[in-house]
Amino acid sequence: MPELPEVETVRRTLNQLVIGKKIERVSVLLPRIIQHPDDIQAFAVMLEGETIHSVERRGKFLRFMLDQYTLVSHLRMEGRYGVYRSDEPMEKHTHVVFHFTDGTELRYKDVRQFGTMHVYPKDRDLLEAPLKKLGLEPLDEAFTPEAFRGKIGKRKTKIKPLLLNQEYIVGIGNIYVDEALYLAGIHPERETHTLSAAESTKLHEAIVETLKDAVAAGGSSIKSYVNGQGEIGMFQHQLKMYGRKDEACLTCGTAIIKTVVAGRGTHHCPVCQPLKRKRGKREELED
Repeated sequence: MPELPEVETVRRTLNQLVIGKKIERVSVLLPRIIQHPDDIQAFAVMLEGETIHSVERRGKFLRFMLDQYTLVSHLRMEGRYGVYRSDEPMEKHTHVVFHFTDGTELRYKDVRQFGTMHVYPKDRDLLEAPLKKLGLEPLDEAFTPEAFRGKIGKRKTKIKPLLLNQEYIVGIGNIYVDEALYLAGIHPERETHTLSAAESTKLHEAIVETLKDAVAAGGSSIKSYVNGQGEIGMFQHQLKMYGRKDEACLTCGTAIIKTVVAGRGTHHCPVCQPLKRKRGKREELED
């Protein structure tokens, strides 16, 4: 599933391609993609005559900012957008088409058909599902070490599933959690409440650094991700932990271990990321 860096890359690409375009009409070829309103005819009518002013992002969701409405789009596993001339052949698995007045089209293609779209009156989307419960934005200025510590608190849960929970921190998926935890030297099964203030600050810095580097590289094309212009991301060539089972840790040379944490394949270095547990006032390392 595209994570924050991939969605941010798509957002930036779309801002180059569709800003200022006016929607003449909308064709919905797969009704279940449309989640709100529940009437696809109403969905299409709401968007007719609307102009795209910007494309923003909230977590892993794209927000198309229009005149009166906001279109919220979740790419899920393999959703893709592309801009085409209206006379170009329609590709297989194209499910929603936004026809512009200038003769071009924004087409949404989704092989797995898991993507979703919601339309709400402008800015109402932030108060409704699926955006209303989302947590902190890790690339916002408001994402300070203090805000991060305040959000994760002293919760008695493993740090990796907490970071994957979009109600705490948004946009960080499996790839970037593994990378950030490695950079911070924290075991993915470490209990959150055992992190010291210094470790929490180091993890905050690792999250921001990892995501910024990934955005700069255009995201990671682990499976089939491409941006809005059909270009693959390149951060997969910079991965230090994810997908490197049994390879040597780039810091100490120890073989990287792959386990399962919260149902997700998880990579870590047993030397650089030792599992620490608190026993009363003592902190112990597990073998």
